Amino acid sequence: MSEVTVRFVGGPAHDLVRALPADPDGAPPARWVLRHPDGGGPTVTGAPDHLYERDRPDGSGTWEMRFVHTYPVGMSE
Repeated sequence: MSEVTVRFVGGPAHDLVRALPADPDGAPPARWVLRHPDGGGPTVTGAPDHLYERDRPDGSGTWEMRFVHTYPVGMSE
């Protein structure tokens, strides 16, 4: 599976850059739930999850993911 570089825009992960799995056409997933951008880890109970949506490439080959919503106690709660 290939990866693509994305930059998160807005929300608590603003300007965070990381690699996400790429679709067959080379784009990142249409939606991505970012958990604990501060490094809290995925096992922290009740920590917020942040929903981002694919936007567009920024001209340098890095895709932008725009902030949509925060789930205060996580999506799995």
